[in-house]
Amino acid sequence: MNKTITVKGIGKATAAPDCVVIYMTLKSRNLNYQLAMEEAANNIDSITSNLIAVGFDKKDIKTTDFDVRTLYESRKKKDGHYQSEFVGYEVDHDLQLRFDFDSKTLSNTLAAIASCVANPNFRIAFTVKDKTAINDEMLRSATTNARRKAEVLCEASGTKLGELLAIDYNWGEISIYSNTHYSMDEDCMCMTAQLPAIEIEPEEISVSDTATFVWAISD
Repeated sequence: MNKTITVKGIGKATAAPDCVVIYMTLKSRNLNYQLAMEEAANNIDSITSNLIAVGFDKKDIKTTDFDVRTLYESRKKKDGHYQSEFVGYEVDHDLQLRFDFDSKTLSNTLAAIASCVANPNFRIAFTVKDKTAINDEMLRSATTNARRKAEVLCEASGTKLGELLAIDYNWGEISIYSNTHYSMDEDCMCMTAQLPAIEIEPEEISVSDTATFVWAISD
């Protein structure tokens, strides 16, 4: 029976954020379907115009989800029973805007969003443009970590590390975002374009994952 050693390697990597992602949701609601859709169209025209005015291109504003649904509410009748009643059509339009991290650009963008009549809900995230680089660094780290453990275990047990027989890795999606939380009151956002941008340095992105390695060993 061939002897083997199985070791789990832990990989870690860090990177400075160089990209900003703004996620926005435009909402419209109306009892009339056509009017709800017209409002949704006006909302996207408004946010697009505002963002183009501060230097973005229309193609920079990506739709990630578009949802139209009917809304009902449970209302109590005179006899005490509840009945579901139609209250209108709701349109949710989810957008994503991605750009190179720059404090002034971020301030101008937030001011453009705040002055939009569509009044979108939004959140801001800091990430990296090249996710492959940080993933590769993490996997190399896991491999180095596993091999070092295997060599130490073999040395301590009086055996020799042989050829690598197998690698087991779960290719799941790793979240590559900074923990930095950036928020601003809507009334303040409108004034940001008129003031010097505050220089911020988002927290470094830290990622980690594991991989399992199997080596042959000999006496």
